[in-house]
Amino acid sequence: MAEYTNPQGGAAAERADDAADEMPELSDSDDDDDEQQWQSMEEDSSEDRQAVPCLFCDRLLNSVPNTLQHCSADHHVNLVDVIRTHNLDDYGYIKMINFIRATKCDASSLTGLPDAALPWESEDFLRPVLQDDPLLQTDPEELCGSEGSAPWAGPSSRDALQRMLAAEERACRSEEALTRAMDDLHRLKLLAQGLVLNTESSRGSGNLGAVAELREDEDEAYFSSYGHYGIHEEMLKDKVRTESYRDFMYRNPEVFKDKVVLDVGCGTGILSMFAAKAGAKKVIGVDQSEIIYQAMDIVRSNQLEDRITLIKGRIEDINLPVEKVDIIISEWMGYFLLFESMLDSVLYARDLYLADGGSVYPDLCNISLAAIGDAQKHHDRIAFWDDVYGFNMACMKKAVVPEAVVEVVKADTLISEPTTITAIHCNTVRLSELDFASDFSLKITHTTNCTAIVGYFDIFFDKGCSNKVMFSTGPQATTTHWKQTVFLLESPVPVQEGEELQGKITVRKNKKDPRSLLVTFDIQDRKHTYSLQ
Repeated sequence: MAEYTNPQGGAAAERADDAADEMPELSDSDDDDDEQQWQSMEEDSSEDRQAVPCLFCDRLLNSVPNTLQHCSADHHVNLVDVIRTHNLDDYGYIKMINFIRATKCDASSLTGLPDAALPWESEDFLRPVLQDDPLLQTDPEELCGSEGSAPWAGPSSRDALQRMLAAEERACRSEEALTRAMDDLHRLKLLAQGLVLNTESSRGSGNLGAVAELREDEDEAYFSSYGHYGIHEEMLKDKVRTESYRDFMYRNPEVFKDKVVLDVGCGTGILSMFAAKAGAKKVIGVDQSEIIYQAMDIVRSNQLEDRITLIKGRIEDINLPVEKVDIIISEWMGYFLLFESMLDSVLYARDLYLADGGSVYPDLCNISLAAIGDAQKHHDRIAFWDDVYGFNMACMKKAVVPEAVVEVVKADTLISEPTTITAIHCNTVRLSELDFASDFSLKITHTTNCTAIVGYFDIFFDKGCSNKVMFSTGPQATTTHWKQTVFLLESPVPVQEGEELQGKITVRKNKKDPRSLLVTFDIQDRKHTYSLQ
């Protein structure tokens, strides 16, 4: 058997370089009559206009022209020059405004941008950050006006105000059309992805899978949960988890030297940075949650932006800047290994982007079971309902038992040897194989009552590694943030030392929520179904 190293023994959105030239202030109009007329028109319509928040500070302005003039005078950025320099159409202009508001970027970062790969190219920035944002209701062509003139220098007649109001009306109609177009585009993407994955391929999974077919709004809660720093702090502080990935990459530099690496669900970018330090020539990190913006700043703070590219979006919805990658890394594991169904996304990326001879890491995972004999825990959780302050609430057991419990199990409550119920080879497994059934046999080591079954998983970094690394989330290993998953039995099962407790387990996705799991045990003609959600 191979020897493994086991460590248990021992945004701000992406901004361009701040190399901008200061923009000169625009001079006031010399035409006093025009200025007075403009001011009069503003006063006449001020009650009908919405205050315009500045893009770069907390100040509220009373019109779009005044906002643009304020940006030029106080923040030294001429938005019209940015529109002209990059030939922004209506969509490009909308994305730029929403990008600035969403990321709260510095005004200086808008100058000196590259000709291609603008930071607001993602379709995510088509969604308004501010409801009824007056800047989004302004036609960029009207803003630019004639070549060389400042759009806020003041109109010579009331026609200018009428043109602006007409532009706002057109923008409202365009926004409604854009919403419809975005819905159509999403459906087309799903159709196109289905066609790609359904083509004949020796490695293809044959369909998108339930997770890939979720609409973005249906999956919003999942990714939103990963937008908060607390969950990432917990994972980073899990030394077993984080140091295992680090040791795998640092101790096997030959695996990463000059390779192109894809990090699926990159979070704060820690695995991407490990890969870059291990010798990868290019790393692409993908994450749909808002933490990606902090990851961009983290990468830049560590001077790794020349080798790491971060992209916001679901791997199923975006296009990578490369055709193929050599390595896919991901920390996709959930409770009981398969909870959250993030492995589905890794397999999607594997089938679409992994080059021949490449590898997914970790490349091997298994799920194990063991029997528990903990009478006190069973009494506190289950028997408790038989007598609650003198009242029979036993009917509550039907609601309590089906909920699997994630907690740390004491090793001295184990009453059987462990058994592995499935092994997942991440380079070859098919999506359909993640729903499975398996017979199992637990060799009992203590004569007592079996009160629960505990499940956990082990992870291996093996393929092509001269220094193999593994870690376990079992009760007898150092505790990780995954803990263990406990399936309490409604009625304890008497067992004898030396006997085999036979059973069958079925694991499948919940059709109503494909990121949750349904786990069914058949033990001694008793069937128990549990949910992980």
